[in-house]
Amino acid sequence: MISNYYATVNLRLKQPVTTTLLILLFAIIFPVNAQENVGASSLPLFSAPYKAGERLTYNISYSNFPSVGHVEIQIANRGTYFGRDAYQVKAHVQTTGVVNVALYSINNDYTTYIEAATGLPFRAEERVRDEIRSSDSSQEFNQTPEATVSRQRALNGTYDLLSVFYRIRALPLTDGASYSFHVRGQSSDYQAEVKVTGRDTVRTNAGSFESWVAQVKVEGQSALKSFKVYFSNDERHVPVLLTAKIKSGELRAELAGSEYVKPVVVAANTSSPPAPRRPTPDPAANATKDAELISDLPFAVGEQLNYQIYLAGSNAPMGTATFQVRGVSRYFDRTGMLLTVKAETTGAASRVFVANDQIESYVDPKVLLPYRTVLNLVEGKRRRAQTLKINQEGGNATTDSGTRLDIPVGTHDYVSFFYAVRTFRLSPPQQNAISILVDNKPKTLVITSSKRETIQIGDQKIAAIPMTLTTDDPQSDKYQFRMWISDDNRRLPLRITAATQLGAVRADLSILPVASH
Repeated sequence: MISNYYATVNLRLKQPVTTTLLILLFAIIFPVNAQENVGASSLPLFSAPYKAGERLTYNISYSNFPSVGHVEIQIANRGTYFGRDAYQVKAHVQTTGVVNVALYSINNDYTTYIEAATGLPFRAEERVRDEIRSSDSSQEFNQTPEATVSRQRALNGTYDLLSVFYRIRALPLTDGASYSFHVRGQSSDYQAEVKVTGRDTVRTNAGSFESWVAQVKVEGQSALKSFKVYFSNDERHVPVLLTAKIKSGELRAELAGSEYVKPVVVAANTSSPPAPRRPTPDPAANATKDAELISDLPFAVGEQLNYQIYLAGSNAPMGTATFQVRGVSRYFDRTGMLLTVKAETTGAASRVFVANDQIESYVDPKVLLPYRTVLNLVEGKRRRAQTLKINQEGGNATTDSGTRLDIPVGTHDYVSFFYAVRTFRLSPPQQNAISILVDNKPKTLVITSSKRETIQIGDQKIAAIPMTLTTDDPQSDKYQFRMWISDDNRRLPLRITAATQLGAVRADLSILPVASH
């Protein structure tokens, strides 16, 4: 019944509409080139919204889904960028939970450089990720200070998705005020109009706010109805709630957090982007380039995590498991990262039940998705040796016996999941979902973060983020799978528990890696 519901919604949420739900919601709805029966050049640019370090986080809900994504927007800094006094503004937009797997996946980063004197953007950068790869793009707006005045008087300027978010906040909001604007989206330009219709009190998880209510109309976006934005009634004009109706339900973006993060000091950058140089082949640099592929990950080549495995009620380990990042190199005619795990029973347990499992996972180092998985499993009388060649782009996997398996694009194996989960946004309450291959069948695995807590591993007390892992099976929590991830930059899996045929099992990290990050 749930699958049918997802299928119905998926038919209604075509890609352009879905992109609108998250990106347009935080972009084209914010009017920028305002007109209030006066020339655009006379409109003020209030400085209160442009405070370096401001970070706003929003939770996105849709129809009956309480959380389908989140958006983070931050003024990272103010400094000299490309020869101009400017704000560097960053945003991250991501779908999460079952919607991320069943409907549409968005995981994009945006950076815009906004001229401090005018609020106009002059450079925008974008990183778009899908299940297979990421792509970078940028555009120059070429709105020099001289050209800006002329453009504001005639065309009222052109804004991108981030600069528009702040420009409307820097305008006067009063009863009956009406503004129009022009903004450049991912592939189209939009004209929109906003009108302040009154005041209301809005209650969110971040607090209660007296707010201005604005009605937004966007040309060419007939899918969006009753588009409203609620701005805090103070000098910052923070959008605390955004609502819109589409054919299949209501979309809401609610302020979940507002904080100030100390900006990083940046050195002056007074030059334009350097002209690209023709690369010179340098085989000796390959190792460095390979290392750079994983420089942003919370683990490094050589990291080894050793676990002691216990049955409930026993302090004597009954097995061990070792996870290791073997290296980044050319594997099977492509650049890959080799991840391995070895798990086996030990001591008295091995005399009752022999288990000796080894798995190799060759993953794309950019997205941590496997393209080859090698399993050698020995569990009692059960033996299994299998090699899977995974075509992520084609959505299929082939066994060494020639059997073809249909899988969702972006499917993980056991080992790649273990490392990929460490890169997720886990701040509670947070929900992520992935597809994982279990006994040659794809399953949806939902990872839900809970309130931070302190756990004891050996003689150490460590701050951790607990997570509940459930599947799309009829008994979603049949195995009572839980994980605790360290609440630091390493994101170490500290403890893993599950229900098995032998009873409750716990795996505790026993030897912390010494490599620093």
